[in-house]
Amino acid sequence: MRVLVLGAGGREHALLWRLSMSPLVAKLWCAPGNAGTAEIAENLPIKADDVEALAAFAVEHGVDLVVPGAEASLVAGIADRLAARGIRCCGPSAAAARLEGSKTFTKEIAAEAAIPTAAWESFDDPAAARAYLRRQGAPIVIKADGLAAGKGVVVAASLAEAEAAITDFMEKGTLGGAGARLVIEECLVGEEVSLFALCDGETAIFLGAAQDHKRVGDGDKGPNTGGMGAYSPPPVLSADLQNAAMARIVRPALAALARRGTPFRGILFAGLMLTRDGPKLIEFNVRFGDPECQVLLPRLHSDLLPALLAACDGDLAGVDLRWREEAAITVVLAARGYPAKPVAGGEIRGLEAAGAVPGVRIFHAGTARAADGRLIAAGGRVLSVTATANTLRAARDAAYQAIARLDFADGFCRSDIGWRALAGSG
Repeated sequence: MRVLVLGAGGREHALLWRLSMSPLVAKLWCAPGNAGTAEIAENLPIKADDVEALAAFAVEHGVDLVVPGAEASLVAGIADRLAARGIRCCGPSAAAARLEGSKTFTKEIAAEAAIPTAAWESFDDPAAARAYLRRQGAPIVIKADGLAAGKGVVVAASLAEAEAAITDFMEKGTLGGAGARLVIEECLVGEEVSLFALCDGETAIFLGAAQDHKRVGDGDKGPNTGGMGAYSPPPVLSADLQNAAMARIVRPALAALARRGTPFRGILFAGLMLTRDGPKLIEFNVRFGDPECQVLLPRLHSDLLPALLAACDGDLAGVDLRWREEAAITVVLAARGYPAKPVAGGEIRGLEAAGAVPGVRIFHAGTARAADGRLIAAGGRVLSVTATANTLRAARDAAYQAIARLDFADGFCRSDIGWRALAGSG
């Protein structure tokens, strides 16, 4: 089969790496890709959200399956464009992708399907939003309604911080149109977990779970990022909690979308808070997470491609994915200045030595090749150093051993990825 993956990050490199193992694959492309994807697939000079150009390429080159990595192409309607041309896309229609494109829409689906979630209100008037804040008090969560590249959520510890978020998002327009409407919700307390399901419109099957680290600094300090590392499986997610999340959150959402005539096909990412009252929905995303994808796929024993095709074809009921018993951890190596102003152009050496550590795989994110062939940083998150081992502690040690072999003067990483799970393990 001929497969096109959309995106340019570590998630897309991991997807291509896993798909390249399938005996069904004859050709892989990535749009636009990075220096790492170029070693597995043919990179294309097409942006991941240029849906018309992508659809035209798919038709011209006989693509059998398109796998979107990030949300932008899905919200822009890539699945609809491809469906009109008879090409499979493992991702939802633009209508169903509103689960990520609009926080208000997600909350409406949660209310309709009786999905447990934080109490909330939606606002397009800053004065009304501030009045609600004063009635509710802090801590409280401010969310931009639209897509904001991971920058649209503020967990405010004080009313002053919450009001500043309203000013930035709604009045200063720091997020553009994404912040014109806000969702303000109660601050849930518990452990946060990323749970993934593969969906075919009616059936949903578990596709793994992970915990990630959003803050840029050790001890969960500093600004939020796209994710500085992750590990899987998360010890806090028991089999009972996993089953409860699938039964009370994922499957009811799937049924609600089907009733609306917008069935969800593809990868559904449920951000959960494990509260005293059980799992509650924080948000839905409509694709794999990054860096969660980089720890999930190395643990997957089954061939990924037939499962993605079954999701497209409405045939997941008979699919039984198998997982390795190993633990996995990924540590993100970012460019100095990330997330505010990452420094580009720094040379990266030592990948061969780092990749020689047993159990280690290195997925490229913000990388490129200079004209002279040198590997250089070309983004905020530059590499995902992933390791698998029999225990999470052993995987963590292997990942940091590999990082120690890298030579990237402009790079940095957190030194405590996995601390939640390892704190009480001795």
